[in-house]
Amino acid sequence: MKYIFQVRIKEGHTAEEYAEAWVKASEIIQQAPGARGTELHRKIGDDKTLIAIASWDSKEKRDAMEGQHNSEVAKIIRSAAPFCEITPLGEFRDPEWVVLPPEG
Repeated sequence: MKYIFQVRIKEGHTAEEYAEAWVKASEIIQQAPGARGTELHRKIGDDKTLIAIASWDSKEKRDAMEGQHNSEVAKIIRSAAPFCEITPLGEFRDPEWVVLPPEG
């Protein structure tokens, strides 16, 4: 499954500031059972808007990680709060099919 959220960088701050916190928190979170990686993307034409995607084996494994309070992750998230606004977009199932271009 995918957990997706939007990050809006506040004026006077940069995406790089958020990305630094993102990497620190992700390194810890990705040690949890079922974690399958994270991605952070900039919106084309708007360097202040990012989309974050966390991949998990299942919703249950992500929920289990969320249920385990990690003070270090909480501290990192608090440190990023002054320079961004985070909007959860939701939890999405992995696709039932994937269409890839033919190898050439």
